[in-house]
Amino acid sequence: MQDLQALTEAIKVGNRADATRITQEHIDAGTPARDILDALIAGMDDVGRRFKANEIFVPEVLIAARAMKESMERLEPLLVKEGIKPEFTAVIGTVQGDLHDIGKNLVAMMWRGANIGVIDLGTNVQPDKFVQAVQEHGAKLVGLSALLTTTMPAMQTTIDAIRSAGLGDVKVVIGGAPVTQDFADRIGADGYAPDAATAVEVAKKVVAV
Repeated sequence: MQDLQALTEAIKVGNRADATRITQEHIDAGTPARDILDALIAGMDDVGRRFKANEIFVPEVLIAARAMKESMERLEPLLVKEGIKPEFTAVIGTVQGDLHDIGKNLVAMMWRGANIGVIDLGTNVQPDKFVQAVQEHGAKLVGLSALLTTTMPAMQTTIDAIRSAGLGDVKVVIGGAPVTQDFADRIGADGYAPDAATAVEVAKKVVAV
C-alpha cells in the first residue's frame, strides 16, 4: 500500500486511477477517514495555489477535481460512519437570467476540494430558490455567479431576498467576469472572488468572520 503522500500527488496531477486505488487501499487497511481526507485536500490545495499563480489552467483543474470527486465517492461512506462532516455548507448558482456555468462549476469543485459541502443550484436561479436552499440545508455561505453585465443586478436582488428572509448570518460571495470588488461593496456582498482558487480563501475567511 502506498503512503498518503502518493494520494496527494495523484490528486495534484489528476490521476483518477491511482487516486481511487490508493484511497480504496487505505480504506481497506483501516486508515482513519480524516487522514485520507486531509491527503485529498492537500492535493486540491496545491492545485488551487498553482491555478492562482497561472502555473496550470482550467483543464488541469478539472482533471484534478474529477480525481478528487471519484476518491471522495469511495471515502464518503467512511466519513459518514466516523461522523466527519464538511466544515460548512455552501449554496452556489448562477443568478437569474444568466445561463453561464463554467466559472460557477470551477468554484463548486474548488470548494468541494476544500471540504466545503456544496449545493449547486445550476444556472438561471431565482432569488427565492437561493433562499429555499439556504433554509433547507442550513447553509452558511451563498456563492453568486454572473457573466453578463445585464444579469449583475440579479445579484443585488438575490442578496436582498436573503436578508429579507431573516438570513442575516448567511455570508454571500460573488464573482464572474464583469464583477468587481467595488460592485460587491455596493450591493452588500460579504466577499468577492476574482477566480476559483481565490474563492476558497474568501469563503473560509467570510464564514470565519
